Amino acid sequence: MYVTGKNVAKEVLKSNIKIYKALILNDFNDKNIIFDLQKRNIEIKRLSKFELSKVDDSNNQGIILDIENFKYSDIDELLVNEKPFIVILDHLEDPHNFGAIIRTCETAGVDGIIITKDRSVEVNGTVVKTSAGAVTNMKICSVTNLNNTIEYLKKKGLWIIGTDMENSTNYNNLDYNMPLALVIGSEGFGMSRLVKESCDFIINIPMKGKINSLNASVAAGIVIYKIIEKRL
Repeated sequence: MYVTGKNVAKEVLKSNIKIYKALILNDFNDKNIIFDLQKRNIEIKRLSKFELSKVDDSNNQGIILDIENFKYSDIDELLVNEKPFIVILDHLEDPHNFGAIIRTCETAGVDGIIITKDRSVEVNGTVVKTSAGAVTNMKICSVTNLNNTIEYLKKKGLWIIGTDMENSTNYNNLDYNMPLALVIGSEGFGMSRLVKESCDFIINIPMKGKINSLNASVAAGIVIYKIIEKRL
């Protein structure tokens, strides 16, 4: 898997992720990154701007790392804390939304993220870059059946909180001081019917404008930090 950009490279170099090689621009001059690559005995290959763009034509900032594929966590690895806070993504498809949510979860101290294996974005280079490398510090579990996973979490003592504008309560009015999993629906369809029916609570963010919905990653960020605020 290729990941690009200086900030991502710095985060990957601080992690235990295996790096196969580094492709860098001929005049790339970030001495700290080069030093860290050399310290880990990573193969460095210098390329022209044209050659680098043939590998990745995005804004790669002159560096591309070839790294091992992301290693997903087992669900029980997300439940090590006494009062876990997990985020469930119900068939999210946009890698930029996924990366932004990972970044928010990491900065907020969320214990882990659950995604689905089908009809869902996976951890790829775009996700890693959008997360600004935060994915290297986040436990992510990929499951086959989300409804069965939710039932398992309930048996482990977690309360399931969904997000939807209909038949829901203001997100300010719920006590979040409990083990919980927050469900964020897909960009186009929100939560699936069965997932919604499995939720213990459904909350909404009050809307005062003419548009009645938010981008999935923005909505996730607002609710995640509300939960953190209420759990303090």
